[in-house]
Amino acid sequence: MGTSASATSQAAPFAPTHQADHQGNGMAEHRRFLQSVNIRNSKAKSIITNKVAPVVITKNCREEFQIHDKIQSANYSMGRISDLLPEHYLVLGEFFMVQDVYNRADVLNTTKSHGSPNFRKVKGNYPLFGMGQPSLSGFKQVLQRLQIDGCEEVIFICLREEPVVFFRSDGDFIPYTPRGRENLHENLHDLDRELSAEQIELSIRKELCDFAKLSENMFYVYNDIEHFKDEPQQVQILSEEDIHVTEEVYKRPLFSQPLHRYYRLPLPMEGAPLEETFDAFVNILRETPNLSLMRDSSRPLPALLFSCQVGVGRTNLGLILGAIVFHRLQGASKSPRYLLNCQYNFNYCLLSQRRVDDAVAMCSEMHNIKNAVYENKLKLEGIGEDYQIQGSSTKGYFLQRTLQSLERYVYLLIFNAYLHDQYPQAFPQNFSQWLCMNAWIYRLLASMDSSELSAPASLITDGIRVLVSSEFLATDLLSTAKEMKVANFRRVSKMALYGMAQPNSEALAVVMSYLTDQRRGHSTILWLNLQEELVLEANGQMFTPREPGCLEQPIPVCVQHPQQLQEMELALKQDVLRCEKWLEVITEQDKQMRMFKTCHTIEELFVHQKSIHPSLSYQRIPMSDCCAPKEEVFDHLLEAMKSSLAENPKCAFIFNCHNGKDRTTAAMVIATLTLWHINGFPECEEDEIVSVPDAKYTKGEFEVVMQVVRVLPDGHRVKREVDVALDVVSETMTPMHYHLREIIISTYRQIKMAKSEADAQWLRLRSLQYLERYIYLILFNCYLHLEKKDSWRRSFSQWMYQVAARAGVYAILNHLGFSEFENPDDSPMARLRFRWLPHSVQSIPMRGQLI
Repeated sequence: MGTSASATSQAAPFAPTHQADHQGNGMAEHRRFLQSVNIRNSKAKSIITNKVAPVVITKNCREEFQIHDKIQSANYSMGRISDLLPEHYLVLGEFFMVQDVYNRADVLNTTKSHGSPNFRKVKGNYPLFGMGQPSLSGFKQVLQRLQIDGCEEVIFICLREEPVVFFRSDGDFIPYTPRGRENLHENLHDLDRELSAEQIELSIRKELCDFAKLSENMFYVYNDIEHFKDEPQQVQILSEEDIHVTEEVYKRPLFSQPLHRYYRLPLPMEGAPLEETFDAFVNILRETPNLSLMRDSSRPLPALLFSCQVGVGRTNLGLILGAIVFHRLQGASKSPRYLLNCQYNFNYCLLSQRRVDDAVAMCSEMHNIKNAVYENKLKLEGIGEDYQIQGSSTKGYFLQRTLQSLERYVYLLIFNAYLHDQYPQAFPQNFSQWLCMNAWIYRLLASMDSSELSAPASLITDGIRVLVSSEFLATDLLSTAKEMKVANFRRVSKMALYGMAQPNSEALAVVMSYLTDQRRGHSTILWLNLQEELVLEANGQMFTPREPGCLEQPIPVCVQHPQQLQEMELALKQDVLRCEKWLEVITEQDKQMRMFKTCHTIEELFVHQKSIHPSLSYQRIPMSDCCAPKEEVFDHLLEAMKSSLAENPKCAFIFNCHNGKDRTTAAMVIATLTLWHINGFPECEEDEIVSVPDAKYTKGEFEVVMQVVRVLPDGHRVKREVDVALDVVSETMTPMHYHLREIIISTYRQIKMAKSEADAQWLRLRSLQYLERYIYLILFNCYLHLEKKDSWRRSFSQWMYQVAARAGVYAILNHLGFSEFENPDDSPMARLRFRWLPHSVQSIPMRGQLI
């Protein structure tokens, strides 16, 4: 009786970009089937063809097979590197297989002597080793070398995020990687976030076997991508055993060494690893008793062996992590027991760089992470004429490299602080959880932005930035400019709360006369300017510096104190007045050339008004546009209001930003809630019935919002009070059609109508920022309730880091998104780490990408 043998191909997880049809018929096609399942013709006595599949009867007539192994060649793509080279099948639909390590990469010349390129031991006595990618024989040689050196226990960690497969060659298995035709020297990254590198390697091997079956058991690879001499090379593939994946190369030799272990810890080529990667490294520490603080000190430390492609960048980072761990193990007996959740101790650890710098120095034979920051910064500062590198300007390229190097170094400091706190307690929290419990670190990282490294915002005269008028930025939707001389002037009903766009000196005088006239008669006025960008009055008109390609995007200036903004505006003023040439400005109508005779900072405008109206007080509280205010902004606003109300309970409060819309509205809501807590809440009506599609989203009832509401004491009432405050403030600006809660879903719905992927990602970021701002208002109202009994002596920042963080609020915000419609984790902006960074339209990563 016949046996049916099936080896039907499965669909590859990557969609091809081109198609090639190689289907045949008849005996020739059936012969190819025999090759595809490695049935040799010498074993076949006869082949019976039919419409279903050929039947093979062996020569001894004892076995009968029916072959069902038709490979769908039409599912695969074909291509060539150039017209002079042959066409062949492409891996994953578009990639060529290129030999992984070129000879010149072995700077230390250790491939023959040690088995891998750039094999080395770090300085000092720690058993820390690094190397580039070895072949299978080379890896066996490395293990033998370590055994000779007395390493009983070896933990080998592969740091590669890109897929690697190994082809059989002269008794060895040589590593190859898939690469694109546009850049054959660069490995692939971020192929598919849902598939691990191991899964992609298995898919590649399956494809390679199929390609070989369709090409007489041969496949083309490339060894010389510089000169393409004798390229491409043919490799024979008879079965899956002719191709190894990384796990097979590294795990199989370990069976003869029971104390050796293998891990794959993918690290990025540039920048700091993701928190999950640090978590995986911590799990390695947890799983290794000999790396515990309770280890048997009589036993030698395990050897840590790190490897990437050439053994430089990522290997260097792995070695530093290992050195920091060994530092902690060696110094554990000398260290006191540290307090958990003590920000002072964490700050001390972050500022004390000695331990990390010692680790960097130990591992600096081939690369120094700290020096890389300064080297890239020097290159950035030395660039004269700008030109293109890899699709971006040279300044943008080296600015990004500088920030990535700095981020990598800072994350080492943070990880050292984590070990400082968690190692003595055997890691009750992983790195991700610990950072969410100490979210102030993310705020610290967000301040490490490009403003410290790029051109100062005051360089107007050099043409780096242009001056944009307030008329261009602030559309007068409320039609108040004619009467009040300033756009979007408004008042909250029955409250001494006002908002507007940025006034010039004329408008400031008009507004002050209006507020102090006989009808209103405000005897005390606190004016709060919310702009974090530089602003000047020139020739009686308000201007702010902007990037020429992004005029509507404010340029935030990172400062520790608002006084620094005043100093920078003074420098800008001097820059403009000293300029003896016409400057390009953007006005409401068009571009113009202007020469300015008078120039004043905002501070100078208010000093002049204060001489006329002594009751006026002025403060600048910088707030970011279109996103949740930082915790410290809530602190400053609350403290400013408390101080003014202590002097005069009837004090009037005025808020302004560049257009009187986004930041001004958010601050007016914060002020409304504060005054209600001090003077008493109005009667809250029952929830109104909203007869619109998806009404619950218009009312802010998103899943993530309700998750926070369920955590908070009396959360539903707290949210309802915020909604009432939003409605009250929104009533003052009806012609704007702008509501801080309703804009969340309206912005999200615009994503589907976006004209480009970049526009879609910008809208997604904006909708997440609006959602986060709404949650922060709810959290602030909860804080006002809970801390009212102590007159809010504990600041909102302290309450968030000490109370809300422990309740898991930052953990929720670290997975922020619209889970009703999509998986939040598909976008990097769901994470605090990326969402809190300063962004422009050009800086938003594509969906599914990580920065």
